[in-house]
Amino acid sequence: MAKDIQKKSTQITGNIGLYYVCYQLSRRGWNVLPTARNAKGIDIVAYKEPGEDFISIQVKTLSGRQPVPLGKSREKIAGDYWIIVTNVSAEPPDPHVFILRPDEVKQGTVHRKNGGTSWLNRKGPKGYESADYQDAWHRLEDPTA
Repeated sequence: MAKDIQKKSTQITGNIGLYYVCYQLSRRGWNVLPTARNAKGIDIVAYKEPGEDFISIQVKTLSGRQPVPLGKSREKIAGDYWIIVTNVSAEPPDPHVFILRPDEVKQGTVHRKNGGTSWLNRKGPKGYESADYQDAWHRLEDPTA
């Protein structure tokens, strides 16, 4: 069977990341509720039994390893956590996951002049590829982590 390595649409790329995060959360004992696709705001609501505590998650998925586009305003950073999934188009698939809180996303944001797009840096002291964020699923259990 031939490998499908063609470039995927941003919708398909986003779906890969969303459902990968849902899978990983479910494996860790979370009940996961993805929201309607292309809705503004959060992508996932998750809770543990017996359903007393909920978390909301924004998922950003990238086909490779690049900065995360955030639009024109960093005030629209929704959710209790941001989960960034990169490298989803690699063959074989090799997703990398980074888990940040909204304040950490804001701290790592770079703004373009004249009202241009904002970006979350990949590298650097405030970049999302920090070892503190990589595969940091424990952060969802302990908000102080």
